[in-house]
Amino acid sequence: MFGLFRRRPHERAAYSLYTDAVRAARRPWFYSTLGVPDTLDGRFDLVGLHVFLLVDRLHREGAAGKALAQAVFDAMFADMDFNLREMGVGDMTVGKKVKQMMTAFHGRSTVYAAALEADDAAQGQAGLEAALARNVWRGEEPEGAAASLAGLMRRERERLGAVPVAAFVAGAPQFADPVLA
Repeated sequence: MFGLFRRRPHERAAYSLYTDAVRAARRPWFYSTLGVPDTLDGRFDLVGLHVFLLVDRLHREGAAGKALAQAVFDAMFADMDFNLREMGVGDMTVGKKVKQMMTAFHGRSTVYAAALEADDAAQGQAGLEAALARNVWRGEEPEGAAASLAGLMRRERERLGAVPVAAFVAGAPQFADPVLA
């Protein structure tokens, strides 16, 4: 019976990392300087982008990293479920909306990963910028904003790659201030 109240492995670290991703995504710089729409969709896209960077990094750490990545994903969508309910979305539609959000996150993550892997090819930069313009700004990005965000993603990915996995397992905050990056 007492096993019902036990925390799952990595749960605390995952929530800490997810909270850091949300904090990073809420930085005013994204909305004021890059013109990311300050809407539910715009915020979801930036949270998803930051969670993608965490999950992408953790997947390079074998089974333990993948387990923590899954826990971060779980934390994200538990929070999405909670927030939808807080906004008054009915119980009957919350599951459907969360599933749509999961599908959107997976699609964006797949595209971002492919574009970042193609970094050496000229298409990699254009591919990532196009994906960001399509997803974050719905095709109406301010001039140069997608290029700036793509550059930030690349720098953050490289910086996170140098962080020891023990820091992630400890749930330590990881995202740099985009103004200083």
